[in-house]
Amino acid sequence: MKLLIFGASGSGTTTLGQELAQQLNWVHLDADDYYWKKTDPPFQTKVPLEVRNSKLTGDFEDNDPVIISGSLVSWGPYWETVFDIAIFLYLPNHIRMARLKEREHERYGGLENMSQSAIEGSRAFLDWANEYDNEQFNGRSLAQHRLWMEKLSCPIISIMGDTSTEERVNRVIEAVKLSKQPQKTIRKKTSKN
Repeated sequence: MKLLIFGASGSGTTTLGQELAQQLNWVHLDADDYYWKKTDPPFQTKVPLEVRNSKLTGDFEDNDPVIISGSLVSWGPYWETVFDIAIFLYLPNHIRMARLKEREHERYGGLENMSQSAIEGSRAFLDWANEYDNEQFNGRSLAQHRLWMEKLSCPIISIMGDTSTEERVNRVIEAVKLSKQPQKTIRKKTSKN
C-alpha cells in the first residue's frame, strides 16, 4: 500500500503522515527531507530535482507499505500513477498561517535569536505560504493542487477544515481497510433461448 498526503504548507501533512506511520507501523517519508539540503538554519538550500527525485523514488520503491507527506506536483509524471490512495488536506488560510507563524517562532526562537538572512527567509516563506488560496499565484497553490488531482490515477480523500489528527487518522485508516476488501464481481444474467 502506497499513500500520499498533500496540501498547503501548515495543513498538517507531516503530522498526519507521522501519526499514521506510527499507528500502522508503516514507513513515513517526508518530501521536505528530500527537497532541502540539511542546513542550520534549515530550509535554506534546495536539492536539484533529479537528485531528490532519485533518492525519494529509491526509498519509495524499497518500502511497502509506505506513506509520503508533501506536495509532489512539480516532481514529474512518475508520481501521478504510483499511489493507491491520496489524501488532500485543506485548512482555511487564517488557521494555517497562525500555525506556520507559531512553527517559525518555535523553530527559530523569535526574531532576536535569528540572523538577518534567517529573518528574511522566514518572512519570504510566510509570504509564499500566504498565497496558497490566491488563484493567480504561480507557486504551490490550491488551483495547482486541483489540477494535479485530476492527473492522479488513485482515489483521493479530501479532508477539509480544522479536524483533529485523530479524526484524520481514523478516516484514512477506514479508507485503507475499504481499499483492501475484495471487490464483488457483478455478473450479468444471461437469458437462455
